Amino acid sequence: MKYIYQLKNWPQFTWSHEKIAAQLGTVRNRQGRLMGRMESLGFSLRMEAVLQTLTLDVLKSSEIEGEKLDPGQVRSSIARRLGMDIAGLVGSDRHVEGVVEMMLDATQNFKKPLTKDRLFGWHAAMFPGGRSGMRKIKIGVWRDDKDGPMQVVSGPVGRERVHFEAPSADRLNQEMKSYLSWFNGSTSLTTSDSKGFDPVLKAAIAHLWFVTIHPFEDGNGRIARAITDMQLARTDGSAQRFYSMSVQIRKERSVYYDVLEKTQKGASVDITTWLEWFLTCLDRALVSTESTLAGVFKKAQFWEKHSSGAINERQKMMVNKLFDGFEGKLTSTKWAKITKCSQDTALRDILDLMEKGILRKDAAGGRSTSYTLK
Repeated sequence: MKYIYQLKNWPQFTWSHEKIAAQLGTVRNRQGRLMGRMESLGFSLRMEAVLQTLTLDVLKSSEIEGEKLDPGQVRSSIARRLGMDIAGLVGSDRHVEGVVEMMLDATQNFKKPLTKDRLFGWHAAMFPGGRSGMRKIKIGVWRDDKDGPMQVVSGPVGRERVHFEAPSADRLNQEMKSYLSWFNGSTSLTTSDSKGFDPVLKAAIAHLWFVTIHPFEDGNGRIARAITDMQLARTDGSAQRFYSMSVQIRKERSVYYDVLEKTQKGASVDITTWLEWFLTCLDRALVSTESTLAGVFKKAQFWEKHSSGAINERQKMMVNKLFDGFEGKLTSTKWAKITKCSQDTALRDILDLMEKGILRKDAAGGRSTSYTLK
């Protein structure tokens, strides 16, 4: 079995421009429209969308590897690092903090060069205790082959199926030197590459190339997706992330692994199939953003409609909490407690919003009277 990195012309990737041209055009159009739409939102709503997107990105990237993180911890860690004052912040453990630190460094500092030391820092942040689950691993260094070749396997013990075997450890320094030089724009893959090609394609190639080298003992998939996000941030020219490849890859995990395996076991360095899948996945990620951020858009439309209305600060606070997913039922007692006002003032605020057609009374009455957005 020969792998793509064993071919004579590795890593001079080739592809059919004709086959991917239409997909690439569609993706670039969607990116432009989404970025334009988000720019029309106010700063606070944009940051809310960024928080929601990055939270899902971190959660789903870990889920692809079979690891579930606490959503509240992830959201709180990102909010603190972005300087956002949101309700319900909770503490985060070292592992969550490390994963978030890696993702934010990739996306917020996307203009900085990708270096060996930076990758080592990401890897160390992901495994603060030096362990992957119960297994002790080497962190912040390239892997070695002292326990045998690095393989991606599945199946029960004794009947394992080898999906991929990575390049030997003695090749890693040169392989990563070539990779980082290309990613940072110092070298090209081919003559046509030296003339420049679409940065979205660079994100696709960067992902494939990194996971094929597989330079670390663990965490290669998550770091590859962080690099992908970094390159997509360069593509958008913005640190504000409004769509997530990791969320879509999680939905298409089995297809993702199938296409990756077929490409890595390919008889040539033609990666057209990989690029077609990547562009299709990215296109679906952009489309699904519409539903993911529906609440943000709905809130923006609401405040645009009521921008000139006489709504006081207490009412604004509580309406925003309802849009953000208020836990439990909203009662006048909770209103008074959260806004630090009297019960009578709380009831006046609520009745005023009901008259304006913003709130409505829930079916249950009496002492359990509660209210929701109309």
